[in-house]
This record gives sequence, C-alpha cells and structure tokens, in this order.
Amino acid sequence: MIRSLVKRFLAAAVVAIAVTGAAQQASAQANAQYTGDQLVAAGNSFFTQLSGNLAAVIEEAISRFGLPNGYILGQTAGGAIIGGVRIGEGTLYTQNAGTLPVYWIGPSIGFDVGADASQTMMLVYNLPNVEAVYQRFFGVSGSAFVVGGVGMTVLTNSGVTVVPIVSGLGARIGFNIGYLKFTPTRTVNPF
Repeated sequence: MIRSLVKRFLAAAVVAIAVTGAAQQASAQANAQYTGDQLVAAGNSFFTQLSGNLAAVIEEAISRFGLPNGYILGQTAGGAIIGGVRIGEGTLYTQNAGTLPVYWIGPSIGFDVGADASQTMMLVYNLPNVEAVYQRFFGVSGSAFVVGGVGMTVLTNSGVTVVPIVSGLGARIGFNIGYLKFTPTRTVNPF
C-alpha cells in the first residue's frame, strides 16, 4: 500500500513538473515576441522619415500574421529588366538569442523593370531557432514607385515567414517571383 502511494505521488510530481515546464516554455515563447509598439519604435529610429507609413505597414503585417519573434534591420539594393537580383545585409534581432549578422541575395523573374536601394525591416515569424533563418524564402513581390515609397512582401519556407518592409529610393515598377537566400556570411551566389 505504501509502495502504491509512493508511486502515485511520484507520478503526480512528474506530471506537475512537466506541466510547470510547459507553462514556463509557453511563457518564454510569449516573451520572445515583439509587440507592435516595439517594432514601430525600432522601425522609426531606423527609417527616420517615413514613420506614419511605416506604422501602417507594420500594423497590417501584425493583423495578418500576429507578433513576430524576430526582426531584421538592414539595407537592400536591387535591379531588374525582366530578370533581376536583390542583395542586402543587416542584423537579426531576437528577444531570447540576441543579435546576429545576416546577409541575403536572391534572383527574380517577372514583369519588373528598374532599380532601387532601400532601408529594410523584415519581420520574422515562427523562427524556432536563429539558424532557421539561414535558408531560402520564396514569394511574389510587386512594386510601383518612383523616388520613394514603403512596401511589404511575404516570403515563406518550412513554416517560417519573413515579411520584408522596405522604404526605397529609385524607380521600379512591376511584379516578380523569386526568393531570398539568407546566409551568415556575405555571398555573391544567389543559387
């Protein structure tokens, strides 16, 4: 009888520890996300002049995808005449794993003409670990601006979603299909 009570007590203790651990992990995941206010503040200090448009784009991304658990701030340059390329560099910010350098490059094809250079903020969703950002993310992009503008694209792979928000200068119009390949070091090979 005492053995049975001890076994039941130990089983209940194991269940209680597992439930507490799961609750702590869920709490840590919730704390690993960035709020809309944190993102707007980071974007405002990064983009400086387009804060009203930036806030609207970030709010749209949050309403569609929820709160991200990481974001990237960096610079991007690209150009296209039917086929194109985009290249950039920045820093990945996370609540629980710190910051990491990240570089991206990617080809595109479509009805797209022009060139641009832009400040870029990328919201990162469902990032299980920081190494998961180093892969190819696929998507469709559209742009229409002359001189400046703010735009948003959605890229995805393996359950991780990256939402680039760009504030660009240049002249570009059209749409394309392509991907961005993220790497921990600079590369010139988009494939």
